[in-house]
Amino acid sequence: MSHTAHIPSHRKPRRSASKLALRAGVTGGVLSTLAVAGASGAANAAEPVTQTIELPTLTTDLSSQVARSADATQQAAANYQLQAERDEAFAKAADQAKKDQVAAEKKAEAKKKAEAAAKEKAEREAAQQAASRSSERTTLSAASSSATTTTAAAPASGSVGAVISFLQAQVGDAYVMGGTGPNSWDCSGLVQAAFKQAGVDLPRTSQEQSTFGTSVSLSNLAVGDILYWGGAGSAYHVGVYIGNGQYLDAANPSKGVVIQDLSGYPASGAVRAL
Repeated sequence: MSHTAHIPSHRKPRRSASKLALRAGVTGGVLSTLAVAGASGAANAAEPVTQTIELPTLTTDLSSQVARSADATQQAAANYQLQAERDEAFAKAADQAKKDQVAAEKKAEAKKKAEAAAKEKAEREAAQQAASRSSERTTLSAASSSATTTTAAAPASGSVGAVISFLQAQVGDAYVMGGTGPNSWDCSGLVQAAFKQAGVDLPRTSQEQSTFGTSVSLSNLAVGDILYWGGAGSAYHVGVYIGNGQYLDAANPSKGVVIQDLSGYPASGAVRAL
């Protein structure tokens, strides 16, 4: 026996050909796999990744909800439009009402001014007519009045005489509207007071006195007849006939109680109370 026989050999054991072949195959396969994986990875890195997202399919209930929402939106828009139109109409109506009110106020003011002007004109014309009547009635001056007093017919006896005497005693007194004596008179107040001397109670106004007693013709006058100017029942002046075509009356504020010529301002009618 060799002296080294008991020492194990330090040489690596031989590998069998089959094992070497297997290892080579495995190694080649791994490398091939890596190569493929690497190529695949490079290809994937070069090409963009496209991902498709699939949208959910609308169900019948969801479709109804969408439709209702659209209807509600449309109705809200319609309501808004209607409200806007109403607001606009209201604004126009308010503006028109304001304009109408202004126009009505202007019209009323114009009417008021026109009425005031018409009233003023009527009063002015009435004053002019009154002045004209007074001028026509006053045909005698103070001197002629004094003269006619002396030429007036003598009053009749009895009650008529009492009326004429009273009237003549008042010549020269003042004329005052509404006056009933003893020193100032208006036309009907003087006539009423004169006939009271004969026991005749005449009405107060010229309108009433023009229809008191019996109507007589102006061509058939007698002393003591009541003369009136204007219509019967609407007379604006009265006096008393004293004869010789003359009458005595409370004429106006400027003349007072005077005797005047009937031809200067003819009466409208006459009545006989005695």
